[in-house]
Amino acid sequence: LCFPQKLWKMVESEQFQSIWWSKGGKCVAINEELFKEEVLGRAGPLRVFAMQSMKSFLQQLNIYGFTKMPRDFQRSASLPEFLAEAAAASAHSQVLYYYNPNFNREHPHLLEKSKRRVGIKRRAPDAAEMGERQPSRSPDGQ
Repeated sequence: LCFPQKLWKMVESEQFQSIWWSKGGKCVAINEELFKEEVLGRAGPLRVFAMQSMKSFLQQLNIYGFTKMPRDFQRSASLPEFLAEAAAASAHSQVLYYYNPNFNREHPHLLEKSKRRVGIKRRAPDAAEMGERQPSRSPDGQ
């Protein structure tokens, strides 16, 4: 499975306490500290993702078009989601919210549109573009 499909299965699963749907199923809420332990800390056949660091996981979210929502983002209306968020907040853990228009609980068919972003590779500027002299290429240095 690709990254968004794995993420979908996790959010839908009751096996994970560190990640859930928020805001009426339009955002993913992640209890950062618990997620590091519960998901990224897994090894061997129980491993979910290839990465083990939160930074790498967040980069994958970004690559697949997820955007981070502000902390003061409106809380969930449903009681189970609200209680999960309250429990995470009371444990002094940071809850991160990520949104992707193609990742919506009510519209699973949109998941097919979640594609890895292909960035334009930047090349290093030539020395001439930077206003520097090119080094001499003769054997005696002149």
